[in-house]
Amino acid sequence: MMIRSTIGAVTFGCLVLAGGLAQAQEMQFFRIGTGGAGGTYFPIGGIIANAISNPPGSRACDDGGNCGVPGLVAMAQSTNASAHNVNAIQNGQMEAGLSGAATLHFAYNGKGKFEGNAKPDLRVIANLYPEDLHLVLSEGASLNSLADLAGKRVGIAQAGSGTQIAVELMLADYNVTRDNMDEAELNNAQSAERIADGQLDAYFYAAGTPVAALIQLDNTKGMELHNWSPEEVKMANSTVPYYIPSVIPAGTYPGVTYDVNTVAVSGMLVTNANIDEELVYQITKAMWSNTARKLLDNGHPKGKAITLETALEGVEGIGVPLHPGAERFYREAGLLK
Repeated sequence: MMIRSTIGAVTFGCLVLAGGLAQAQEMQFFRIGTGGAGGTYFPIGGIIANAISNPPGSRACDDGGNCGVPGLVAMAQSTNASAHNVNAIQNGQMEAGLSGAATLHFAYNGKGKFEGNAKPDLRVIANLYPEDLHLVLSEGASLNSLADLAGKRVGIAQAGSGTQIAVELMLADYNVTRDNMDEAELNNAQSAERIADGQLDAYFYAAGTPVAALIQLDNTKGMELHNWSPEEVKMANSTVPYYIPSVIPAGTYPGVTYDVNTVAVSGMLVTNANIDEELVYQITKAMWSNTARKLLDNGHPKGKAITLETALEGVEGIGVPLHPGAERFYREAGLLK
């Protein structure tokens, strides 16, 4: 209530100064679920929220202001990431959120941990960027294969997260399960702390590189990343088709001086089918404006990978429909026939 009151007071002053046109605008809030503060979803979600916002009284795009949706105040909210976000969007607790493609597929179709609990109202706004799966080890440690994680203390990401769903499926191929490993359900920052303190042997985390918490770990205690064998990559891709072969280049984290073969899943911006078509159309348009481009390019290293040209990559294969408002924009932009 305090935040709303403060915004309202500032807005009222702006409306008085801006005249009749601004007075006619109505403020509309738009919540975007992201992830933990130490990952990539949170800063990227914040950039997107900034790009699509244009509160009442703000300068119009044509006058040099932000090219967001007039009257819209978008807010990035820290959450437990993919699985939390798709649940909240389906239930109307948030208007949009970021999700990995695998979680999105499972949730929409009621598969895996979403068996009997499908989320049929999920709709895609845009593909954002690839999220590389990091298997983090303490400095100097190594694995011959994923089978070596049996009997180890392993961070498998947060409970119900898209990463956890995929990791458990991948590890099962090597007969590594909760029955024969000491699993920990932690977020990225917590897992990095446990690795640094010697309380974990390894942990998984999927995110766009570079990841802030891993940069800190690399700079303080040091770390290694498991370099997946061709057989491991092929098996993971077969078991979870939305994880595709990828490489984390040497030097992405200064202490990791070798290329890391791994798998990656696309990060998606998702909304609810019941959100107004015109609003989603305007939001999608604002995401690809010139001011949004500058915010993405300068706000986070992964922002440069978020482009209009790749906005529909992988969407058809996930089997989750585009929101009609987003579809209308992409059709007008020539990306859809």
